[in-house]
Amino acid sequence: MLRWAAMATASALAFLPQVSFAQSSSQGGAQNLPPVSVAPPESRRPAASTAPRRVARPVLTTSGRKPQPPREVRFVETPRGPIQGYVATRSSSGTKTNTPIMQTPQSVSVVGAEQIRDQKPGKLDEVLRYSAGVRAGTFGADTRNDWWLIRGFKSDDVGLFLDGMQLFYTSYASWKLPPFNMERVEILRGPSAVLYGGSSPSGIVDVISKMPPTEPIRYLEAGVNNFGNAYVGFDFGGPVLTQNGDGKLFYRVVGQVQNGGTQVEFTPDNNYFIAPSVTWRPDADTTFTVLASASRTDTRGINFLPYVGTVTNAPFGRIPTNRFLGDPSSDKFTREQEMIGYQFERNLTDSVTFRQNARFAHVDVTYRGYVANGYSNIATGDVARYNWYAKDTANQANLDNQLEYRFDTGPVKHTTLFGVDLRGYQIDDYQNFQFGTVPSLNIFNPVYGIGDIPFTSAPFRNFVITQKQAGAYLQDQMKLGNFTLVLSGRNDWVSTSQDNRATGALLAQRDDSQFSGRAGLIYNFDNGLAPYVSYATSYNPVIGLNAANQLLLPETGKQVEVGLKVQPRGFDGYFTVAAFNLKRQNALTTDPNNFLLQNQTGEVTSRGIEIEAVANVTSELKLIGAFTSYHLFTSRDLDPTLVGKTPTNTPQMLVSGWADYTFKQGPLTGFGVGGGVRYVGSSWADAANTLEVPTVVLGDLALHYEWQNWRTALNVINVTDKTYVASCAGVTACFYGDRRRVTASVSYKW
Repeated sequence: MLRWAAMATASALAFLPQVSFAQSSSQGGAQNLPPVSVAPPESRRPAASTAPRRVARPVLTTSGRKPQPPREVRFVETPRGPIQGYVATRSSSGTKTNTPIMQTPQSVSVVGAEQIRDQKPGKLDEVLRYSAGVRAGTFGADTRNDWWLIRGFKSDDVGLFLDGMQLFYTSYASWKLPPFNMERVEILRGPSAVLYGGSSPSGIVDVISKMPPTEPIRYLEAGVNNFGNAYVGFDFGGPVLTQNGDGKLFYRVVGQVQNGGTQVEFTPDNNYFIAPSVTWRPDADTTFTVLASASRTDTRGINFLPYVGTVTNAPFGRIPTNRFLGDPSSDKFTREQEMIGYQFERNLTDSVTFRQNARFAHVDVTYRGYVANGYSNIATGDVARYNWYAKDTANQANLDNQLEYRFDTGPVKHTTLFGVDLRGYQIDDYQNFQFGTVPSLNIFNPVYGIGDIPFTSAPFRNFVITQKQAGAYLQDQMKLGNFTLVLSGRNDWVSTSQDNRATGALLAQRDDSQFSGRAGLIYNFDNGLAPYVSYATSYNPVIGLNAANQLLLPETGKQVEVGLKVQPRGFDGYFTVAAFNLKRQNALTTDPNNFLLQNQTGEVTSRGIEIEAVANVTSELKLIGAFTSYHLFTSRDLDPTLVGKTPTNTPQMLVSGWADYTFKQGPLTGFGVGGGVRYVGSSWADAANTLEVPTVVLGDLALHYEWQNWRTALNVINVTDKTYVASCAGVTACFYGDRRRVTASVSYKW
């Protein structure tokens, strides 16, 4: 197994002196791409590729004559590049190859940079709000992390990917990715372990970074919201001309500074990041891109609120949504995060392509605070609190080697992919909490400034956990006429160990091996209908400890999905319908005795239907819509009273729709208006399903105006300023959702 990985890596290193990459990319403001000018390409060996890799500029001939006038060509989409409007036609998340979405027998959604710009999300989970099958912002207005469920299951911890490689987190060593640096976000629903190894059985979210562009980008943007949170962002890039002027080196630098308050007192949302990248392309068959980033987050936890006093009235009424229940003299949440990696691609022949992607990521999180834990006196509005501290540092290394071979066997066209995927993860996990040492806080007359209260108890977690994973996978996409059959298989070998952090002594170790598979069939009718069926299994070697500080068991899953994709002829858009039956074994659940800890239950089942529509109806009008309904329940558990019950903080119906219209002619030319409605169904605050969190309907609004190189916008989240509870993880762990947030922004490109 390791010999395969070493051979694949050695093959890549042999090509490094020749590597490069070039890919068109949208402006930082996600403008529609104009037609590009193409001159006769340089002499090269033909390579089988579904999309051109370079756009050459016309140059003067040796005789000094002017070149021929450029010809207009249509925009060609690539899976790592921008999309036009809201409609993506291609994706690589479902197959790791450049595949049309209409030929992928699995549910795929894509959110492009233009939709992100129009909706102005503050963080990644807000990008997902209008996608089918996704419950975004599970913990409401909390600014620390991004949280989401896919098909009813928590997926932000093992389902976050960046440029096709996982960013796993456990404990508090979480990652945060800024929307300003996202070219597109792809949501792949259903088991994905057959290509990606350990991941959520319900799906993944793959963020595609902005890449160095072939045309110059110069973009600035600034904005501020009604909570006084302001930001300045920049996006610069383009070709770096070599001595002969052929521009085979490209660069991009994206960054943003954000600082200011939120809807909760004493809770800033300060984020800083910079993301430089460089592409080198010595010839039309070879591409090499280096991507790096560094970021810092400075905020505080918004605290855990009781069910009574948020969802229902307490004797005193409701807790104010802006109330901070910690102490600004001690509470803090900081994250320092750095990454560096590369993407390499080489066409070895007309039918063989080798790719290697690698990244090393480091994150350091400090979380300190006084955390609310129900009432000490509900009549007077006094909230009990406990002392909390976590210091988590994690490193993750990924290396994914892929060999793609395109060939025919008679009438069958094959796209075969063989890969060796290596990853290593280590977390230094220190956590401590103590009851009875922090004074209660009165909700209506809070007294702050008590400072740091020292711990007198030993930490309940003080470990170093290491996991090494190697996987070998094989996939064949077979196309016969209008049929496309996808067969995939993968085997993973995993080693997990737990060491005492103070002494270094080995406390526990386990080795695992598991096979994952997928089979999918789709038929594309000439009229635009594409029915499909798929079956997939998954395997996720969970990193972490249960409530008894024991290594968690591997998680497995299996799913059957049937669906229909529709792309009418002459219509720039598509519609999808999917029905699924998904089972998740050894799923993590909150310890009923302490919501800070987790255990594993027998099995949770999710059965449901998803409907999604996306369209560029005209050049002025863009639409998206989503409907999700499923039945989520515990199907096997050691506690028989929980069988048939729905896990907490999990709504089972989601409906959303968004439209944006921009005037292209007349006196209102350049003016646009957008708006959306989100319906989030009811959920439960307790495992017994006796305490209900009610449904909520929210509206969003966008006004924007473009003139020459300027764009101004006004975005409003929760237009009616509705007060609501986003979810409850337990009776003392409820979270208010976003109040009305108004963001004014202005941008300039040149």
